[in-house]
Amino acid sequence: MIDNRNGKVWNVTNLVPSLTYKTKRTGSASSLDFTLIKGAPYQHQAFAVNNGDVVRLSKDGQVVFYGYVFEYNFGRDESVTIKAHDQIRYLLMSDTYVFSNKTATQMIKQIAEDTGLKIGTLAETEYVIPSMVEDNKKLLDIMCKALDYTLINDKGNFVLFDEAGALSLRNIEDMKTDSIIGDWSLMTDFGYKSSIDSESYNKIKVVQNNKETGKRDVYIGQDSANIAKWGLLQFYQVADEQMNSAQINELLDQLLKLKNREQRSLSIEAIGDLRVRAGSYVPIVIEELDIGQYFLVDECSHKLEADAHTMTLELKVI
Repeated sequence: MIDNRNGKVWNVTNLVPSLTYKTKRTGSASSLDFTLIKGAPYQHQAFAVNNGDVVRLSKDGQVVFYGYVFEYNFGRDESVTIKAHDQIRYLLMSDTYVFSNKTATQMIKQIAEDTGLKIGTLAETEYVIPSMVEDNKKLLDIMCKALDYTLINDKGNFVLFDEAGALSLRNIEDMKTDSIIGDWSLMTDFGYKSSIDSESYNKIKVVQNNKETGKRDVYIGQDSANIAKWGLLQFYQVADEQMNSAQINELLDQLLKLKNREQRSLSIEAIGDLRVRAGSYVPIVIEELDIGQYFLVDECSHKLEADAHTMTLELKVI
């Protein structure tokens, strides 16, 4: 459905030969890309598409995507290509925020209200972040940073996303799907990767400015066995000045626990299931890889055509 926001709402189902619906777990709004056939038989003369129009994709009575036209493109032929994003797209603007003793949930709620976004259910993240000073940063990056602090401090892994037009925050444990993907179930192909090239670290160095001495206090945690195995891979972070030694040592332990491992990823081609999106926690069974466990969906792309629905999943081990 396309809503011109002037009282005209159009059902364009029969004008769309194919569409692609993409979601990413962090750092991006979901998108809906589709093609319309202009001048099709029985098309109303008043039908038009404009930037800012509301686009709603539904299946079996459930709203899958609710967003806004951000781009349309056409030429002399009969095709009009359209790209829509959900309201998280509006969080890509930059601003300055200073927070003190707030949870990620509270920060997300404040930013969303300031931006005029529609808010749905926001799970409580519980961990109180001592302070965050973010100058000229993307609003979505600020929200994601707060969720990263929550994860590092062992208070849960949360997913921020737009759910049928409302901003939602949920723990991944509440995002489990009941349909198994893998051997003999939906999967048509897979690709597996294990890497220490980007997010793997075996030495954590946390420093803190000491106003009394005028120097920096240094805290180090490391895994000597993995250093011998992989070579030295160091992660460096500046701790907030309000943190005490116990809090910094706890942060050090959590970072080492989180970073000191191979980053394994799995991509899957499968028959489509619109219940699966980025942030979903899905059971994967692949005998060849000796895998039978839940994976977190980092990215998900659904392609719907007249007679086929497929999806591509980029997965991450938790």
